[in-house]
Amino acid sequence: MQPHIGARQKKPDFAMLPAMGNKLKSLREERGWTHEKAGEEMGVSRSQFIKLERGERRLTVDYINQAAKAFGVRPSDIIEDMDDTAIPLVGYIGAGAEILPEFEQVPPEGLDQIHVPFPLPDEMIALQVRGDSMLPVYKDGHVVIVYREQKKPVQSFYGDEAAVRTSDGRRFLKTIMKGSPVTLTSFNAAPIENVALDWIGEIFAVLPRAQLRHVERAGGIQGKLRLG
Repeated sequence: MQPHIGARQKKPDFAMLPAMGNKLKSLREERGWTHEKAGEEMGVSRSQFIKLERGERRLTVDYINQAAKAFGVRPSDIIEDMDDTAIPLVGYIGAGAEILPEFEQVPPEGLDQIHVPFPLPDEMIALQVRGDSMLPVYKDGHVVIVYREQKKPVQSFYGDEAAVRTSDGRRFLKTIMKGSPVTLTSFNAAPIENVALDWIGEIFAVLPRAQLRHVERAGGIQGKLRLG
């Protein structure tokens, strides 16, 4: 069966934003702070702050929130202004909840259009997490961003967390383990054994839903939600 949506080649650090410009230098200089003082206020070392300021270390969501608190600004004020990227939100992904979607009925433009404040590769889609079985990495309401088309065989995902769609139409956020044919495991739930997969999506980025700017709603989120 042909996969519907899919993965990218390199495994990301979860909750990490792709490389982007930031305003740490201007915010620090406005306050007359040294690198040491800025690092102390932010709760990182001087060398860590310098790397963050220069873009030599990527800004995670936690770093952005720490910087915003240190400088007394909004998290969005830490990131350098740039054109947003519109991406379709195509539905839910279950992490402790079982999603029973009618995926083929989702319009090409998605059920919702959201703006992500950094550039993305082409052919990306977003799924919103439902459930708490993958805490603390994935929280209910987080948005996971993946490629639309699957590009790698199932063996490449053994031991990795990924978005998956089973052959009977359910969508999950799970760790894929070798099985017959595979086993899906969670951080905080019992494994699901002997699962046939229709699609696997390697995760490109994970973001809190609140940090994504809503643009336009094309309809209600598709699919039934069954807690489990």
